[in-house]
Amino acid sequence: MAKLLGPDFMSLQVRNLSTSRTFYTELLGLTVDERFDTPDFVLFDTNSIPFALTAARVNLDEAPQPGWGVTLWIDCDQVDELHTKLEAAGVTIITPPYDGPFGRAFVFADPDGYRITANKNPWDRFPLGGRH
Repeated sequence: MAKLLGPDFMSLQVRNLSTSRTFYTELLGLTVDERFDTPDFVLFDTNSIPFALTAARVNLDEAPQPGWGVTLWIDCDQVDELHTKLEAAGVTIITPPYDGPFGRAFVFADPDGYRITANKNPWDRFPLGGRH
């Protein structure tokens, strides 16, 4: 029987790829996978699920909130340090750092208004198969 196995790839459509590329590389510390860096697509070199940005293929200005209803969590090695850096840069912080059931986390908005949760999950001390 065919079944879904889990997330395999994530990509956000953005209004200005250059602005978002700079935000994700310079403020968030992601590294671009140079093999997939084109004028309308950027893939980041991540340790988990591949993550990319692409030039918008829909009119994002017609959406009340980009990604409305989707919760995007991205693993972070130093949540409090990233929070301090983003706050100092004037990034919109939706929810300040807190300790929750999935570890230390906070929520911020990227240049397009996507709400992203940066979290240091408690399972990082286990091998990939050890998450339950």
